[in-house]
Amino acid sequence: MEKAPKAYKNIEFLKSREARTIRIMAEYLEPEKRLREENIHHTVVFFGSSRVRPEPNPGDTSGTHKNYWAAEEMAFQLATLSKELSDNGDSFAICSGGGPGIMEAANRGANRANARTIGFNITLPHEQEPNDYITPDLNFEFHYFFMRKLWFLYHAKALICFPGGFGTMDELFETLTLIQTHKLKKTNLPIMLYNREFWHKTINFQNLVDNGLISPEDIDLITFFDSPEEGLQFLKPKLLKAINDFNDKNGLKHRLMKTLLNTEED
Repeated sequence: MEKAPKAYKNIEFLKSREARTIRIMAEYLEPEKRLREENIHHTVVFFGSSRVRPEPNPGDTSGTHKNYWAAEEMAFQLATLSKELSDNGDSFAICSGGGPGIMEAANRGANRANARTIGFNITLPHEQEPNDYITPDLNFEFHYFFMRKLWFLYHAKALICFPGGFGTMDELFETLTLIQTHKLKKTNLPIMLYNREFWHKTINFQNLVDNGLISPEDIDLITFFDSPEEGLQFLKPKLLKAINDFNDKNGLKHRLMKTLLNTEED
């Protein structure tokens, strides 16, 4: 009689309901191992619509394709900054959900800067294929949305949200909730929303305050910006401070950033 397959080699079992805990653990442990091996400690995460394309659709007068190129340029500028820091070991990686639209634009901008870039893709009924700009060794595929969200936030030093639909809103508001309730210790995590006009038309944050549904200071968790240059001007000092604070907390060599910041240290 032939030997039975070992349980960890039994694909039918691993796909079963009974092995769900193993699959969840695998989506924590395997990315952790790979990110550590790739020396990824810091990320800037881009959220936004998967439906935006680099060129306008026929008859489209909304101009949403401009969001694609703004995200691409923002990612390019940030990835260029990261490369300036790489000699000191303080670099960060541009991270996206790995699919099309704004996700592709973010990976594309980092790729244009010849920087490594992460794609946390998710398997969907209508297959979402990884875009072509992800660094191959940093291409991940998730089954569980909540494990994918964990890795979005685990190394994040900033979140940049471009206009999007249900998925973008879900990622944005879950992050805001985690910070608001102090379940996420990164209470100073910059959350940046591109295109003031879009967000003010889409969500009336002030109305939530006026109705006593959130505190006035909760709005301060969000920063709006209308161009990559404006966004980078706001984000750069906060990003470098977050990396320095991480190094100090973890006993790493302190990095002097005043040359890049063009300011004197406090």
